[in-house]
Amino acid sequence: MRTTVAVEVDGRRLELSNLDKVLYPAVGFTKGQVIDYYRRAAPVLLPHLSGRPLTLKRYPNGVDEPYFYEKECPRHRPEWVKTAGIWSESSKRQINYCLVEDLPTLIWAANLADLELHPSLSRAGEIGCPTMVIFDLDPGAPATIVECARVALALRELLLPLGLAAFPKTSGSKGIQVCVPLNTPTSYAQTKPFARALAELLQRREPGLVVANMAKSLRPGKVLVDWSQNDAGKTTVCVYSLRARERPTVSMPVTWEEVERGDAEVLSFSSSEALERIEQAADLFAPLNELEQRLPPV
Repeated sequence: MRTTVAVEVDGRRLELSNLDKVLYPAVGFTKGQVIDYYRRAAPVLLPHLSGRPLTLKRYPNGVDEPYFYEKECPRHRPEWVKTAGIWSESSKRQINYCLVEDLPTLIWAANLADLELHPSLSRAGEIGCPTMVIFDLDPGAPATIVECARVALALRELLLPLGLAAFPKTSGSKGIQVCVPLNTPTSYAQTKPFARALAELLQRREPGLVVANMAKSLRPGKVLVDWSQNDAGKTTVCVYSLRARERPTVSMPVTWEEVERGDAEVLSFSSSEALERIEQAADLFAPLNELEQRLPPV
């Protein structure tokens, strides 16, 4: 039986449904707890969503059941949910993406069981201009996040002589993501070759540890440096987003000192651990929206 509760969030009326529905069966984590997590994480999360077209990744029956991506913002959305019309070359039509600009919209999306938040690397106003470069470090078993930490440090050593500061976060899944803020005029035609060049250089330097080729047959025991996400048609999970794993883990910013420790437990955050850290410390990823850097030629 569907149950709903009417609430008011910052002056907006919302009807929240089935708050007791368990979305993470292994730990009994409910939709109500998902909504509460996003409510409490909103002060640090919203700046990283603002202005960015969002692809919803919805798990209506929980993480153990089928999910679906939703690029077109649902038509049954409240009238106050903002959207951005973006032309899709693959679909040959305009797609109206959701923009999560405020707490009511974030709560509305969480009520749709949008467990994972996948924004564009660009803002809607300049959709061809990514504001960052991202390197997604994905371990192939038996490699783990510990090996990802080694690769992240090696990547930092490549970036430093180029005058580029980088910021690490856990993927919330198995690996680490290293983000390089730009916030200067650029294009995917610049960022993607740059990311690929560094990934392939790492592979040449550490062939026993790093792979830059997407072929799954090459990944066991190595860390894939996925450069391909630097593309207008792709998204990367947002910092502070929940992940649809067995338990509600979070894609969380970490310090380089924590990466240097290479401790798998230090590099993993449950929703409760993430909230504790959010309440105690400033946003380590604030520079992603502020720091201006320019890419050197490839």
